[in-house]
Amino acid sequence: MMFRAVAVSAYLLSATVANGFVATTPPVSSSKSSSSSSVPAKKVLPPPSLDDMDVAATFDERVQKTYGRFPLTLVSGKGCNVYSDAGDEYLDFVSGIATCALGHSNPELNAAISEQMSALHHVSNLYLIPRQAQLAAWLCENSVADKAFFCNSGAEANEGAIKLARKHASNRGITDPVIVTAKQSFHGRTLAALSATGQPKYHEGFGYGGEMVRGFEFVTYNDAEELEAKVKEVEVTPEEDAKAGRKRGLAAIMMEPLQGEGGIIPGDPAFFAAARKLCDDTGALLLCDEVQVGMGRTGTLWGYENVGVEPDVFTSAKALGGGVPIGAMMARGEAANVLSPGTHASTYGGNPLACAAGVAVATYIAENDVLDNVRERGEQLSEGLASIGEKYPSILGGVRGWGLLKGVEVKEDAGCTAGELVGDAMKEGLLLVPAGPNVVRFVPPLVVTEEEVDKALERFEKAVEKRAG
Repeated sequence: MMFRAVAVSAYLLSATVANGFVATTPPVSSSKSSSSSSVPAKKVLPPPSLDDMDVAATFDERVQKTYGRFPLTLVSGKGCNVYSDAGDEYLDFVSGIATCALGHSNPELNAAISEQMSALHHVSNLYLIPRQAQLAAWLCENSVADKAFFCNSGAEANEGAIKLARKHASNRGITDPVIVTAKQSFHGRTLAALSATGQPKYHEGFGYGGEMVRGFEFVTYNDAEELEAKVKEVEVTPEEDAKAGRKRGLAAIMMEPLQGEGGIIPGDPAFFAAARKLCDDTGALLLCDEVQVGMGRTGTLWGYENVGVEPDVFTSAKALGGGVPIGAMMARGEAANVLSPGTHASTYGGNPLACAAGVAVATYIAENDVLDNVRERGEQLSEGLASIGEKYPSILGGVRGWGLLKGVEVKEDAGCTAGELVGDAMKEGLLLVPAGPNVVRFVPPLVVTEEEVDKALERFEKAVEKRAG
């Protein structure tokens, strides 16, 4: 029993020191009432039966209205197809918004999740987790990263990157760290990630005194000259602040290699080269948000490979678990050692179940030539969408994007929005998703076949044809 006492004592010491306080033992109350309650326990009701439930009505009554949902109830899926409660089949070119990389009910992913669930699904990060180590090793061996931190979502991964950048800046003596991001960017819905998002419409109602979380500045995406001017500006501390002992400086430049929610805008290698140089010159970090573009979506494993730079920190989520919630924040060099015990954490992050899913996705990508398929099917999709656009130039504009992250523009005078055209496609049995008001986004599973791409193009053309009259 001695080893147990020693181990527990060591943990308590490290935990209290890491969190910046010294543990003390509170006095034990002799009152019997302190450990009991006189309030009678209420009977816990079981969940209602789905057989008797009106799903739409229950959503309306019990679920907060934070989403604009299509009136469609999906109950099962296989490969690139999903099925509604009415028995209708849909070709899924949303894949959970670029998340179900291996499609639905993938046998390898199913087996990995089932086996891990049967063995051990969660223990917290108080202990070593073999699957977490395995997934971290794969991520680092297949990227520029040296170390990984695991969480549960893209927003959490970006929050972690923001914290890392601020801590790194603090270590350099900067009291007022500035992170430069892009207009029309999207980095998540949590408060700091939302503050980093360069779309004011998402900020409405969440500020304090008219401000979001301070320390973010925005520039036009792919405008290197504007970026250079902004960095020059933030590297100067205002005179009054300097007198007060404060120092302003660039903490990081945070960019998506391709803007997804901003309209499927690919990054310009020259712009990213300028960002890399500015970070090198100032000692700041280059952060890449790979939440949507990473894990093979663009035809390379990571989006930064398409713009020719090596970031100091990059984030991943969505496809990382193939639909099982998991996020990761990877870092290299000095940045990989900025965070220490007590400075950042996650209860669920990197648990055995989520990491088993991540390892299964990673294995499938590596062993099944998935990246080759992404490039080939992406080219097929681009050519097909361009052909439809030529037939209906009053409705559709240009096609853009990388791999299987493609967008087609809906013209301003088309008589419909991207969202309305997505609704039309749904009636034809094709699920799509808008990327802003005037771009229809195609993000099918990475395992989509040539035949399925052809079928999707046929169904989309029918929707466009009906709009054209």
